[in-house]
Amino acid sequence: MVFSFPIGAYLFFNSQIGKDIDYGYPWSGFEFIKHFGEFGGFEIADVFIVVWTFFLIIFTISILGPKNNFLKVLSTIMAGSYRTQNGNYLVQTVKWFSILIVLSEIIDIVQQGFGVKTTPPPFENDLLQFFGMTLSPILEETGFRLILIGIPLFLLYSKKGSVGLFFKSLWNPNNLQIGNSKKAIILVAAVGVFFGLSHIISGQSWSNGKFVQATISGIIIGWVYYKYGFVASTLIHWATNYLIYSYGYLVSSVNEIPISTAFSHSLLETIEILFVITGAISISMLLMDYRQKKLEV
Repeated sequence: MVFSFPIGAYLFFNSQIGKDIDYGYPWSGFEFIKHFGEFGGFEIADVFIVVWTFFLIIFTISILGPKNNFLKVLSTIMAGSYRTQNGNYLVQTVKWFSILIVLSEIIDIVQQGFGVKTTPPPFENDLLQFFGMTLSPILEETGFRLILIGIPLFLLYSKKGSVGLFFKSLWNPNNLQIGNSKKAIILVAAVGVFFGLSHIISGQSWSNGKFVQATISGIIIGWVYYKYGFVASTLIHWATNYLIYSYGYLVSSVNEIPISTAFSHSLLETIEILFVITGAISISMLLMDYRQKKLEV
């Protein structure tokens, strides 16, 4: 994951993936920005630097906390005490991102068996697509997680109207005293379905085959937000966009091949296999944990 930060920066500022468009492209070139007046004077480089730095800070936080650092928790897990994994954001990020990869692969295989294809929205320029992929996790996490899940959870479960508690609960809903989680789970599932729909009903949207994948992703990321907070859910979303496409565009740039072809390259297939293996292990750990809890009841 950490290598994607310099790779993405290199691609954005030093590669030729944008061809006749570079990092000096005006921010106002995006249609939705034209309504913001003075903010349209920025270049996409300005926004990219801010977003890139934001994710680097979030990534650093995930390594260090919330309770234990990544290496300490990882060493404990490798020693057999897998229940300690809740003490670190990055461990949860890797676990649930890997599970998401496994489920997405299964869904894709099943849908292809029925002739349902998943086609991404058209993008005229690779640099602008990479920029959009980098920016969208912040926008979507703010909308779908903080606003559509975080605020309703506060209204449902807060016992006092404290401003401090409000922001703490947005950062991590675990700061709320949630006894009966039934309403929270229904909320997460409903927002997940809406997240899936948003990927196929917008102006420049994916094909209908993306609905199930995006819905599952929305439910998983929503669940992670509910259980572990904004850091873990945002990093998973960042990984599905920036992380994957930084390696994809690196292969595309070095080999001078289209991005669609790059995802069939041996490097990316190897990375995918590693995540699938990690996902299978993570699912096994979840099942073992569930079985152990059933035995303790």
